[in-house]
Amino acid sequence: MIGKEKLFKKLEGVLGRSKADQTEIVYLGSESGLTRYANSHIHQNVFEDNHTMIFRSVVGKQVGVASTNSLVTSDLHKTLADSLEIARKQPENPGFPGLPGPATYQEINTFDEATAKATPKDRAKIVKKIVGVAGRKKFTVAGSCATSRSEIAILNSLGVRAYQPTTAASVLMIPMSETSSGYASGTGRRFSDLDVDGMVARSVMKCDLAQNPKEMKPGDYEVILEPPAVAEMLEWLNYVSFGSKPFIQNMSFLSGNIGKSVTSDQISIYDNALDEKGVAFPFDFEGVPKKKVFFVQKGVAKGVVYDRATGLKAGKKSTGHAVTANNSDDGAFATNICMAPGKVSRDKMVSNMKRGILVTRFHYLNGLIDPRNSVLTGMTRDGTFYVEDGEIKYGLKNLRFTDSAMRALKTVIGISREREQIESWWSSVGCMTVPAIHLGSFKFTGKTG
Repeated sequence: MIGKEKLFKKLEGVLGRSKADQTEIVYLGSESGLTRYANSHIHQNVFEDNHTMIFRSVVGKQVGVASTNSLVTSDLHKTLADSLEIARKQPENPGFPGLPGPATYQEINTFDEATAKATPKDRAKIVKKIVGVAGRKKFTVAGSCATSRSEIAILNSLGVRAYQPTTAASVLMIPMSETSSGYASGTGRRFSDLDVDGMVARSVMKCDLAQNPKEMKPGDYEVILEPPAVAEMLEWLNYVSFGSKPFIQNMSFLSGNIGKSVTSDQISIYDNALDEKGVAFPFDFEGVPKKKVFFVQKGVAKGVVYDRATGLKAGKKSTGHAVTANNSDDGAFATNICMAPGKVSRDKMVSNMKRGILVTRFHYLNGLIDPRNSVLTGMTRDGTFYVEDGEIKYGLKNLRFTDSAMRALKTVIGISREREQIESWWSSVGCMTVPAIHLGSFKFTGKTG
């Protein structure tokens, strides 16, 4: 890592050479280590050290963007000049609001020294523990363990100076027998916060219970969706509904429904990047402070996240959810998705089920079928179970679901008080923090052989 003072000194020197009306530099630097394992053996250790600088030059209402991953001063100067040349060749963008001015940011501790210094040996110790527990049941196990340290800086010619160092850690495990598999994963700012013991115990238990799975006919069933399944659903809803662009284009299930009931009143879904219990981050990629935003609050549609450009178009202020300039055409994007917890324990949730299906997670999800009605489709994976009279009876062969998330979330029976942090691809600045959900109705439309 370069460090705030040294990084600002270097980038301010480049910024001072700009001949544009307004100029922005976004720096994304990361050092990440990844340990992969399969067949209960580590087979790969990867380390990546990368730095990306994104330059945005503004001439009137013309905007140009260029990037480089070289820190050589001459390359930075050339990339700055490229962004200016690109801006001069662009048509005017009447909807561009200009760059933001300086702001103050909530102080958030996003860096852990021990995680920053984690080594392949440290990650190997975690893998050894996972392999050992799975081996007692004679299961093989596959997955990954990752640690990283990053720093993000945003500077512009109007005085924005934002800097945040971060760390992140994650672990994923899939124990396997000849006829079944289990799953668990977790993420956080601190390596030491990962509940590896709990995760491996849960995933191995699921693999064990799921052996010799039986078929279940497709149909409408009572269902418990565990946190990984909930996170995968919300991740897709984020892509197609929680951002400003689909909302403005009337493609979000929230479009036209603000102030209306869209789910059970037990459901609250929001973005909160300022909660240090999660993977917090204080500002967006324009240097605008992040705000807490409710998408659904106690079942009622509330709104979406905005950046400055789409906020101007919609008559709203930025909520601090701008992406980098090279992706700005996609509008604002939420990175700290949360679902509010309920009051029931996960164990009690299972014991309350009369007859239904427990789903550990989904894969191959698709949310582009009918986003206006929040229709999702996907397959179950790594632990699908039949539950009767409050007991898990046996594992099920995987099922396909196709259903409206809005419709299903109107049938909530209970929400767990426990929540898990689930990693997504934007883990350096956020994650998914979600509970398990007990639904009275969920539509399975196909099955595997």
